[in-house]
Amino acid sequence: QVQLVESGGGLVQAGGSMRLDCEASGNTFGLSVMGWHRQAPGKQRELVAIITPSSSKIYADSVKGRFTISRDTAKNTVALQMNILKPEDTAVYYCTANRLGQNFWGKGTQVTVSS
Repeated sequence: QVQLVESGGGLVQAGGSMRLDCEASGNTFGLSVMGWHRQAPGKQRELVAIITPSSSKIYADSVKGRFTISRDTAKNTVALQMNILKPEDTAVYYCTANRLGQNFWGKGTQVTVSS
C-alpha cells in the first residue's frame, strides 16, 4: 500500500501564496504520475495539476500561470506552489499517485482563500 500525507494548507488572503507538500510512504516502488486534485464545497473533485516521472506537467486551465507542480522522485514527494490565489481556489486539496492504473489518495488538506 501507499500512504500519501499532505501538509501546508491553511488560510490565506486573495492574491497571496501558499505551498502544499506531499510525501508518499509505504510501498512506493513504481509510482508513476503524481499530482493534486481539489474539491470545493458542493462541487465535484477536479484535477489541479499532475506530473510524470520525467517531469511532464499538466495543469487545469483555471490554475495555469499561477500554480507550479514539482516532484522529487528520489524522495517520493510532490509539491504545489500556488500564487495569486483567488477565493475560488478554496477547496480541500488531495495529493494523488498512480501505479499501474491504481490510484492512491491522501486525506486532503484545506486551503481557504479569503477575499
